[in-house]
Amino acid sequence: MADRDPAPGDDAFLQRLRDAVGAAHVVTDAQVLAPHLLDWRRKYRGAARALVTPGTTEEVAAVVRACAQAGVPIVPQGGHTGLVGGGTPFEDGRAVILSTARLNRIRAVDAVNNTITVEAGCVLQAIQQEAARHDRLFPLSLAAEGTCQIGGNLATNAGGLNVLRYGNARRQVLGLEVVLPDGRVWDGLRGLRKDNTGYDLKQLFVGAEGTLGVITAAVLELQPLPRETATAFAAVRDVPAALELLGRAQEATAQGLTSFELLPRIGIDLALKHVTGSVDPLQAPHRWYVLVEARGGHGDGRLKEALEAALMQAYEDGLVLDAAPAENAGQAQAFWHLREAVVEAQRHEGGSIKHDVAVPVSQVPAFLERATACVEAMIPGIRPVPFGHLGDGNIHFNLTQPADADTAAFLACWDEVNAAVHDIVVDLGGSISAEHGLGRMKVAEAARFKSEVELDLMRTLKRTLDPQNLMNPGKVVDVSPLP
Repeated sequence: MADRDPAPGDDAFLQRLRDAVGAAHVVTDAQVLAPHLLDWRRKYRGAARALVTPGTTEEVAAVVRACAQAGVPIVPQGGHTGLVGGGTPFEDGRAVILSTARLNRIRAVDAVNNTITVEAGCVLQAIQQEAARHDRLFPLSLAAEGTCQIGGNLATNAGGLNVLRYGNARRQVLGLEVVLPDGRVWDGLRGLRKDNTGYDLKQLFVGAEGTLGVITAAVLELQPLPRETATAFAAVRDVPAALELLGRAQEATAQGLTSFELLPRIGIDLALKHVTGSVDPLQAPHRWYVLVEARGGHGDGRLKEALEAALMQAYEDGLVLDAAPAENAGQAQAFWHLREAVVEAQRHEGGSIKHDVAVPVSQVPAFLERATACVEAMIPGIRPVPFGHLGDGNIHFNLTQPADADTAAFLACWDEVNAAVHDIVVDLGGSISAEHGLGRMKVAEAARFKSEVELDLMRTLKRTLDPQNLMNPGKVVDVSPLP
């Protein structure tokens, strides 16, 4: 956290903020602040002296300058859908929350250059819809897309459902506009795919979670709008069989595969039990399933034929035990509803210890085997619900409490269980945070695995750009003074 106490004369400081953005956009009322102080998972509850909502880049810069002069920490906050506490202030109440909600304009669409220029507060779904109006696709897609904002997506390097083909948020951005910790504005809004004129500065801020500056706008890359979507739900013999099917499906669809999601039977059962509208796509239960989707083609049905042919061959070879290709958009939507219901259903079964991890795709079977055995030995009766993006090696290794367990006692084991699972992940060459970031939740845990050289580089970068340690302090990397 910041090393300096807030400047004396709080009224004068707040008045400077009001002068910068208008009195209506500087809020100190406890009831209005309350939802901004609690993270999505309800794990952290912070405090703040004010919520400030600037409406332009110039207003963001004025707010940052005021905070820099007063030594007041800034916590940037977008749609507030983060899962590691990155957008939640600490409990000392010294920080100002800087909301990007009013930075919600789409500045330009260049259909020839396949780019869209948007402000940080644009909701992801609105960007997708604007791209579609121009017969283009913005491929970043995740469950919170109706709420999350693109600034937060970029600040956390969000992943989601289409990483397999299009990559994560980092690969969708061509240029950025950023307010630096001293209030200067870096205008890097260039729609270029080739620019070898020095350091790629935009990538410093993508994934930095607001610790190096505030993203205010971005130039995003668009893709051709797919003419055909082929979706299928299949039961597989085991996880190695799912990996074999992944390779075959990629080849059959000419790399058109956009999603390849792994689901366990326990997840399906919980969804059917707790989430309205969930339907089991297959007649008999099986231990493992995959939800497969490909996009592209020319709208002539050949993509669907190719995917179904791959599934049929895999069935004949014993890799697939049963499959249901989607015959229409409604059926495909039902498959995806079930996939999202697996996430929602876990809330109804008591405590859940979460892991957002990634290993090389080839190591997923070994990870699941080792991690499952480990947690079952630690907590008898624990119910692992591993699911997620098998195609890119990102598994959400979620652990539901034993049926008769005390929830508080189970959740008290969070850190111990995380450490054991993360040890396995790193031993397999993986990452302890695949797409959710570090926030405040994983700062110490990340430091446990990163080399001293890597940590020194991160700290040097943070101290150089933010010498007062005011930009989202305490998140991503610890820069506390050395003892």
